[in-house]
Amino acid sequence: QVQLVESGGGLVQTGGSLRLSCTASGRAFSSYVMGWFRRAPGKEREFVATINWGGETTYYADSVKGRFTISRDNARNVVYLQMTSLKPEDTAIYYCAAGAGFTLARNYNAWGQGTQVTVSS
Repeated sequence: QVQLVESGGGLVQTGGSLRLSCTASGRAFSSYVMGWFRRAPGKEREFVATINWGGETTYYADSVKGRFTISRDNARNVVYLQMTSLKPEDTAIYYCAAGAGFTLARNYNAWGQGTQVTVSS
């Protein structure tokens, strides 16, 4: 089982940028599809982005497409989420996940503890 730790969250103004990192330890990181999800206050957890094993294929939620970029460094066991043009509605706890992937949370079997992102208006 892989263990995941997110970092990089914080408070940013509307239009600003943040880069989240998720560092993995344990079993072979490169064998996992990686994803980012988020949970806003009072809302269900939602899919944000996913990336395949080698990093060649990515997929985004419509709400973040063109603003967020997911990437991974298999040599360092890290997956990133570069977030730009942030909006108040991006405020949420962001979680990284590892598993079989794509957009469904149930396809991921390892989760980090989450990192808070707050976008002020």
